[in-house]
This record gives sequence, C-alpha cells and structure tokens, in this order.
Amino acid sequence: MTDAALSITQSAVEQFAEQYLTVVGCTVEKHGERWTVTTSEDSETDVLDGEVSLLCGEPSSEIGENEYELHPESTFFQELIAEASERSPTGKIVLSSESTQIELPPWIRESDVDVITATFTPYYDRTAVVLLYRISIETVSEYQTELLRAVAVDTRSMDSLPKLEDTFLQTVSSPASIESSPVSFDRSEALTLIEQTREVVVDRIQPKIDEIHQEASRAADAEVEEYRQLQQQRIEELEEKTTQLSAQIDDLSKSIQESNTQDERMQALEKRKELKSEYEDVESELETLRHRRDQGFPEKQREIRGRHVLEVVVTPLTVTQVEYERGELELELETQGVSQSLTIGYGDGVGVTEEVRCETCNRLLTENNPIRAIHDGIRCSRC
Repeated sequence: MTDAALSITQSAVEQFAEQYLTVVGCTVEKHGERWTVTTSEDSETDVLDGEVSLLCGEPSSEIGENEYELHPESTFFQELIAEASERSPTGKIVLSSESTQIELPPWIRESDVDVITATFTPYYDRTAVVLLYRISIETVSEYQTELLRAVAVDTRSMDSLPKLEDTFLQTVSSPASIESSPVSFDRSEALTLIEQTREVVVDRIQPKIDEIHQEASRAADAEVEEYRQLQQQRIEELEEKTTQLSAQIDDLSKSIQESNTQDERMQALEKRKELKSEYEDVESELETLRHRRDQGFPEKQREIRGRHVLEVVVTPLTVTQVEYERGELELELETQGVSQSLTIGYGDGVGVTEEVRCETCNRLLTENNPIRAIHDGIRCSRC
C-alpha cells in the first residue's frame, strides 16, 4: 500500500471515529451499521451536539434529520479529522524492534524461497517525519472528493519511506498512541517539509485527479451538447416563424391591393407594418443564433466549462515525528535443499532500505521480478 490507502478504508474510519468520539467525551452505542452518538455538557467537540445517528458504510441518498454518514469521503468524517488535527497538530512516535514485526520485501514474499530465520540488528537511531494531508478535489458544480494521504520522509536523507506511511497509519488508529508533545524541529523546517512533500502527494493522486477531470469533461460535453440541441431547436422554431410571418405579410399585401374601402386598406397596412416589425425581430434573433452556432457557442462553452474546472486543494493536517531504529536484517533462505544467507539494510517500521539486484544479470529485484533461485548466488525470475 505505497499510496497509504489504509487512511481511507472503512474499517480505519470507523475505528478512528469510535475512539476519537470516546476520547472527547461522547457516548457511542453501536447497532450494526447504525451508531447512536450522544454528547454531554463535558464533551469536547464542536462536530456534533445532542444525540445523532451515524450511518456507516456506503453513501446513501436518504439521510434523515440528525443523521450523518460515516465513510472515508463523508463530510462528517472530514470534520472529525479537521477537529482532531486542530487539537493535536504535532506529535511523536517511537518505534522499536519490540513494537514492530519484521516486514519481508515483496521480492521474497512473491518467490518460492522459504525464510528460515530473520534477525534484525539495530545499529543507530534515525528520525522521520510523517505528514498527513487532506486533498479536496472539486468543481464549481457537481463533483467533490475528499482524500487523506500520508507522506513519510527521512529527515536526514529526505528519502521517501512508503512502508513507514502504512506503519504510521496502523499505529495512529488509536488517538492515544500519539504523544501530544513538541517535535524537535522548528516551524521553518516544517514548512520546508510541507513544500517538498506537497508535490509528492499531488503526483500520487494524479490518477484520481485525471479520473475526476474526465468525469467533469464528460459532464461539460454533455451540457454543451444539450445546450446546442436546445439552440438548434430554437433556430428551427424561428425559421418556421419567419416562414409563417412571410406568408402572412404576402397575404396582407394581396388584401391591400384588393381592399374595397379606405378603412380596410388602412387596417391591413397597419397589420402588415406590425408583422414586418415582428419579422425583423425574429430574423435578427435567428441570424444571431446561427452566427453563434457556427462559432460553436463560445461564450456558453466558456461558462459551462468554467463550472467544471477542477480545483485541487492540498491541506496539511498533522506533522508527526517518528523515531525509528536502522540496521541490518539477516535472512537465512532455503529452497530445494539449498540455503543462502542474505544481509540487507533495514529499519523498524520502514522495511528494507536498500535495493537488491540479481547477482547474475544485475536486474533489480521487485515484486514483479522476485527471487527464482539461490544456488550460485541470488538469481531473479528473469534469468
């Protein structure tokens, strides 16, 4: 889960919501997917008041009074996150070999090689920072998505630590697991970290941005086409109207010539004048619409597409300092009666910290290119 997807799973949302609401003094009673949450005079939250119902799971189109949805993209959950981050915007976590399990790299997990022993030997302490971001993707009209993403970096090397993001999210599932204590870097350093990691967050969610952009573009195209059809219908109505008016004017011209009295002639002339004025108005509107149609209705297109332009807002919520141990992981591998020792760089909660390559072809070992054999050295599946 290199994209820190744990932050938006339903189970993590429910676990966080229950524990946070309890911490701030609310009473939570669960009845399946419907929770009853009650505040008291001592409750330290502004998100809700009195007794409300939380509906867990998929979004619903039928929400009653004093009912709120609780799922990763719900407004209520976003408000909980915002309030929690305001209460404790900074914190500190200390990871150790006693508190974390050894995480084998995917190029071993996806192989047929057995791991007989795995021993981690820490050599020194390192410091990382995990920044939790809220990303709002919305248009002026109908599309809106709220995402949460965590980014972890080593403060010394500024290397990205994807595995630590998952470890962090698992660790902070309980609000009590983070100490609300000062971090050991100042505001300017925090701002630098935010500036450097904000682009990382945007790059990671770019596929989601592209997906919403495509949906917005399709919606805009559909709205433009609907407007075009309405205008074409109006053009056809005006064309029919001009034909009718032209025929009525011709008939009146004939009746003027055939009038027997002066009164009849004057009435026909007045009526023809009115119809000619109406004809000119209709013809002017018709020509304007035709001209706009031939140009593709540029003003209306700008208006419609302007309402579907995406706005992406990336907001840092929390900054957490993570102290972890770094050292070496010694593995004893075995397959088909052959054993092989392998020592690689490793960190608590961080996982393997160095690349390992095939000793035959020098290709990088990955999830898609795992170990195939260990006789005569480490060999990848492509050899």
